Amino acid sequence: MANVACTVALLVFLLLLKSRQYHAAFGRRCTTPAYSKPGVFMKSLLSAVRQGTLVPKRLRSRTPTTKTARSVNRMHPGTIRSFPVGQALIAKQSTKPLRVLHVISSADRRGGGPIEGILQINRALQSLGHESELVTPDPPDAPWLAEFPMPITALGGAKFSYRYSPHLVPWLMENASRYDCLIVNGLWQFHGLAVRQAALRLGVPYFVYTHGMLDPWFKRAFPLKHLKKLLYWHWNERRILRDAAAVCFTSEEERRLARHSFGCYHASEVVVNYGTSVPAGDPDTQREMFLSRWPHLREQRLLLFLSRIHAKKGCDLLLEAFARAVATDPSLHLVMAGPDQTGWQAKLEAQAQKLGIAEHITWTGMLSGEMKWGAFRAAEAFALPSHQENFGIAVAEALACGVPVLISDKVNIWREIEQSGAGLVAPDTKAGTSDLLQRWLCLSEQERQVMGCHAAECFAEHFEIHQAAQSLLDVLASVGVGRAS
Repeated sequence: MANVACTVALLVFLLLLKSRQYHAAFGRRCTTPAYSKPGVFMKSLLSAVRQGTLVPKRLRSRTPTTKTARSVNRMHPGTIRSFPVGQALIAKQSTKPLRVLHVISSADRRGGGPIEGILQINRALQSLGHESELVTPDPPDAPWLAEFPMPITALGGAKFSYRYSPHLVPWLMENASRYDCLIVNGLWQFHGLAVRQAALRLGVPYFVYTHGMLDPWFKRAFPLKHLKKLLYWHWNERRILRDAAAVCFTSEEERRLARHSFGCYHASEVVVNYGTSVPAGDPDTQREMFLSRWPHLREQRLLLFLSRIHAKKGCDLLLEAFARAVATDPSLHLVMAGPDQTGWQAKLEAQAQKLGIAEHITWTGMLSGEMKWGAFRAAEAFALPSHQENFGIAVAEALACGVPVLISDKVNIWREIEQSGAGLVAPDTKAGTSDLLQRWLCLSEQERQVMGCHAAECFAEHFEIHQAAQSLLDVLASVGVGRAS
């Protein structure tokens, strides 16, 4: 309770200290100056903390409700742009090679999908004759940058979880004009502020991939962190979205959810394709490489979880459901593959011991390259019962290998999966996850093979990376990036 009180007290102090500046900055958009009345503010804040909303009604602005999202683009004062939501943009294809600069807080591939998405789009853009580079505040000697598969500039100097680097803005001011556009990957860290500052000064258009970081699940799951984000939001984050040439969402579900986390939300929204590439290499060789590393998995029915070991991924639900499934078929084996970034794996291993299924689970750590593809090739299904998943690169990778996916309805591409018959979908609950595995076990061998074929077809139709690259090029062209002068 002491930590809670300190956090609330600090937030109140900062907001009241800056009340006039904040109201001057965004009072035009938030019609009620709640911050100018301390008693009203405290009542609203405490009510929000109790209710778990943390965005008092008096601070909310009306979010867009029509099928077209509009915003003022500060790089073109006085104009209002709109993008069709949920439809592919039909735009003139770029008529000259582009130079695109991606900016991200870290290029460490253990961080999950965003960096993997950048690498995949880079390869696709290269195949179309375009160039893309990456800049990050990672230290130049970071081990994950050795033999990095795309041009990268590591500036170093990143401090705190905010990843502030004193080198980033000067570097962007000196180099951003060499690129046709800048792309911000992710929110809530310093690189977004740096890009906005440099882009507006230099007149270079920038775009934002939110990567699911506006999902209201985070507000419910981490209310104290949401207090800090609320401060960041009104200080700068909302302006990063407002002034971007476009804010790119990788699914209609992500776009819809993004409108419900914060007030004063204004963005030029667009839904773009996203995905990965068909894995290279021989499937049998990859499978054998994986099984040679863990020979006790041969002749087992393998279910694969491949993602970060994190509370939002629903790992505990998967273990509970798997315990019930093993009681039905003892030949089942669960492969838990992924980095343990929060130290949660020890608790999960203890849970597996308590459930009596420890000998049916193999913890591999993070897999990459041929070993990762070998894990997909060896598995008969991929499971991801996440509580929140913006896209799920690993889901697309499973589909690319023709592996059916068993996912929750909080994975934002679940509709495409369900409509294509590429897998099974259920709520992110203990009962829902158990139902996923039981329904899978009830399928015949022929039905599982048919679902595998549908998985490959779903990937080719929705998530193949060249479609994602062309979708991005269409968005860039729609605001004039890449058109021949």
